[in-house]
Amino acid sequence: EMPNKPEISPEPVAAQAGGAVDPVTGAILPPMHLATTYERDADLTYPKGFIYGRPDNATVRQTEDVITSLEGGDQTLLLPSGMAAATTVFLALDTPAHVIAPRVMYWSLRHWLAETAPRFGIETTFVDTADLDAIRAAVGPGPNRLIWLETPANPLWHVTDIAAVADIARGADALLAVDSTCASPVLTHPLDLGADVVMHSATKYLNGHSDVLAGSLTFSATGRAAAMAERAEAHRSGVGSILGPVEAALLLRGMRTLFVRVTRQSGSALEIARAMTGNAAVTEVLYPGLEDHPAHDIAKRQMKGGFGGMLSIRVSGGEAAAVRTAAKLTLWKRATSLGGVESLVEHRASIEGPASPCPPDLLRLSTGLENPADLVADLNQALMQCPHIR
Repeated sequence: EMPNKPEISPEPVAAQAGGAVDPVTGAILPPMHLATTYERDADLTYPKGFIYGRPDNATVRQTEDVITSLEGGDQTLLLPSGMAAATTVFLALDTPAHVIAPRVMYWSLRHWLAETAPRFGIETTFVDTADLDAIRAAVGPGPNRLIWLETPANPLWHVTDIAAVADIARGADALLAVDSTCASPVLTHPLDLGADVVMHSATKYLNGHSDVLAGSLTFSATGRAAAMAERAEAHRSGVGSILGPVEAALLLRGMRTLFVRVTRQSGSALEIARAMTGNAAVTEVLYPGLEDHPAHDIAKRQMKGGFGGMLSIRVSGGEAAAVRTAAKLTLWKRATSLGGVESLVEHRASIEGPASPCPPDLLRLSTGLENPADLVADLNQALMQCPHIR
């Protein structure tokens, strides 16, 4: 009889890509399975469990298993982008559906919920999810199907108490889904806090190298979550939205360095946030790791080991000064996305358009793996070059 395996921390799961050694060659790097179709046995069955590449793939499955383990979940589905993953949750709901979502959240999903989801019988109430009373008030008497959270929330970095909202969701007979992209499984485990589903734009921290588009959904072992997982999997198979095996293999490789990347990026972001707090050209620093952040205590409770690599600064002098500051940066690259090894800056208001809740003087910063002192120096020189009109 085999002795009980010791409980191990999540880091080896990520670093060793689940720890599986290829039984054929002994390779410690998992092989990539590109086949789209599989041989039947003479009795027309598939005893190895694979039939066709649209519903299933061995490389995708292996990558899913690592994410499931990191999140402490029951099952993970990989899809071709964060948006594919997020919209699959909503499209798996019974309709008509009423859902509650944050007023400030990832802009593309907010836009989809407002403009497209109603065509599928999904109506959304947008609230300040940091205000638990506002969530309770939004629940209402109708068919509440889902509460969607994003924490920390892009790009103002509001933090929501996941455990408290999980209680509200249960009372309303609604599922709780959490976009945990910016926390990553290194810092937060939403399923342990009562969520039914955790979603990642795996393009960001999970992959971490700005070279893969992917999204993931991890479901808890509760009956309600299992029913959602079954529907989501059927949807993925039906519309053909499985992640490709090459992307899955790149994602698996990226996750091998997940813990060292996120730990370093979180430490650097805190250092940068503190340095920017002392800069006269910056009117506000938005980062949950700062002691004066309104939800710092909640963040400290549900984020373990750091507060993430994302922060925003508001530049004295308004929109023009913010745009000029971004133009003067050299180490920080002006680009969309986040979570990669390189530091990125973005003026979100101009990207999101006139309906954006994002202040026009705000710059969103995604901290990479460069020396944080160099990143601070680059911000300082760019801020100094701009006349800050008050």
